[in-house]
Amino acid sequence: MTKKQKKNLKRILLAAVILGVLLVLTKVPSVRAVLPLPESEMAQRMVLIPVFLIPYLIVGYDVILKALKKIKKGDFLDEEFLMMIATVGAFAVGDYPEATAVMLFYQVGELFQSIAVGKSRKSISDLMDICPDTAVVLRPEDPEDPASPLSEIELDPSEVSVGEIVLVKPGEKIPIDGEIIEGTSSINAAALTGESIPEEKSPGDKCFSGCINLTHAIKIRTTAKYEDSTVAKILELVENSTDKKARSESFITRFSHFYTPTVVFCAVVITIVLLLATDLGFAKSLYRGLIFLVVSCPCALVVSVPLAFFSGIGAASRQGILVKGSNYLEALATIDTLVLDKTGTLTEGRFAVEAVHPKEIDPDALIDIAALAESRSNHPVAESIVKAHATHIDSTRLGEVEEIPGRGIRAVIDGQTYYVGNGALMDDIHADYHDCHIAGTIVHVAKATEYLGHIVINDVIKSGSKDALSALSKAGVKNIVMLTGDNEQVAAKVAKDVGVDTYYAGLLPAQKVEKLEMLLASGSAVPTDGATFKHPAKTRAKSSHVAFAGDGINDAPVLTRADIGIAMGALGSDAAIEAADVVLMNDDLEKIPVAINLARKTLRIVKENIAFSLAVKIAIMVLGSIGIADMKLAVFGDVGVLILAILNVMLRLTSRRSKNA
Repeated sequence: MTKKQKKNLKRILLAAVILGVLLVLTKVPSVRAVLPLPESEMAQRMVLIPVFLIPYLIVGYDVILKALKKIKKGDFLDEEFLMMIATVGAFAVGDYPEATAVMLFYQVGELFQSIAVGKSRKSISDLMDICPDTAVVLRPEDPEDPASPLSEIELDPSEVSVGEIVLVKPGEKIPIDGEIIEGTSSINAAALTGESIPEEKSPGDKCFSGCINLTHAIKIRTTAKYEDSTVAKILELVENSTDKKARSESFITRFSHFYTPTVVFCAVVITIVLLLATDLGFAKSLYRGLIFLVVSCPCALVVSVPLAFFSGIGAASRQGILVKGSNYLEALATIDTLVLDKTGTLTEGRFAVEAVHPKEIDPDALIDIAALAESRSNHPVAESIVKAHATHIDSTRLGEVEEIPGRGIRAVIDGQTYYVGNGALMDDIHADYHDCHIAGTIVHVAKATEYLGHIVINDVIKSGSKDALSALSKAGVKNIVMLTGDNEQVAAKVAKDVGVDTYYAGLLPAQKVEKLEMLLASGSAVPTDGATFKHPAKTRAKSSHVAFAGDGINDAPVLTRADIGIAMGALGSDAAIEAADVVLMNDDLEKIPVAINLARKTLRIVKENIAFSLAVKIAIMVLGSIGIADMKLAVFGDVGVLILAILNVMLRLTSRRSKNA
């Protein structure tokens, strides 16, 4: 608890003890009989009012002051005003214990609210603490002599320039984005990505602000200013997330503005009607009007709905899912179509050898020849073949190497001429080759004109892609569409392997935007203009949304245009963080169904709280108006419902069990 919360709890307990003692003294007949109370009712009131005002003011003085200040400003129709007139009215009709109890339980509800908000803010505040207050910079002792010995200087991260060397010791947080120039260490990026498994980093590797250096001291050359670093952008994103309200949240805010004056008017009408149409008298008629006022207080709605969205955003941030606002969390819950980029999203964006098909030669010998020929190239296809070789390449066997543009390589190995490349190269040398039945990049190998076989290379499909798409279907995403610049054959293979419903191949970046526009405008989740799909088109409801998920490197236009843009693996990607509505700090596709399930869970809790609050309040309003419900039940209808709504949020969104939504 905070100091303020502890202070309020002490006030509540003190007022509760005093009220309890007063109730014993005034309500227990045997005790009341020995008290020296005056005989006349008016005289008793003159004694009891100041006595009961003691616990009332102890627990409720701040509510009264707030209400009076707002009355002075002319903007007073809120819950404090309702509490003040309800409890003052109860004092006026002689219900001193109930007036004090109403204020007491109202403050209990406020304390619960404060604790709940504090708990849901904790994950956000933890995130806000991911950057250290200082950075240790290595600068020359003599500023005019760059070659002079380096000394350690502690600076605010905002004072560090691009290109300076920062020392990060074990256990410290990395203050600014940069590249390791000295040292090898394990880096924990859990605060950014939600993944607790450390990653080994060595010279030449990039590291990002907010990550924790675990094992050894490292020196980092900064590549960005603090305000442009990953941690600064994330903190700005989180700070602004609560400014963008969901439709449900905005509705509750607008609702409370006209709701409060309406219920005040209704309470006055009820009092007047009962006074004129019945023989209850002024005191009992006013009492029923006050019951109506107490139970009608909208705090359960005004508090629990924003709290639910705030808690949902906090629960997502703990897993490296950054949602830029409550409106995007609400929209996530209505996604029925997800459009995915292929490279870097469904696949790892790196080539690997998938199959080796030799012709009358040992497979290892085929890889050996191809790896030797490609060993001097830095092309991704060449690198994948060299990596597949797995053992030391004896470069002394390699003679003259000639790169043939658009074809491949001619290399002399062990004195023999070999050709490694595509089908066009095989045609040029008149080798009797054949294409492979497996889709992908085919690298053919020939010795002079003798065909030796081919190697199939493909972009590696992420291990969790198929499971992620299955989870998306279970989460209610009806259609999954893949957009790729690869050819039809490769696209078809990836779509089949991971379980994509629809795909479009051979697209340029601008054409990806066009396809997304078509999805958004067609009203059909799966357009039927020639795309391959597994089932007929489904009509999208107006309340549903199309989301696009990409790796953020070149997908900013599509991320911006989609109803919901989801940037994957955005750690260090400025474009993705700026363009996307939801940012996944790592490239785990399985975080998307987690985010959707969490959003739907949040929205479900919001609807439950709204329905429960309104149902209980309306029921007690009616019962109070006809004389069945008393002030105690009215207190439950206000404070009790508030506490139950808050507990519903806290137990289901801020607990550890909410991790898997």
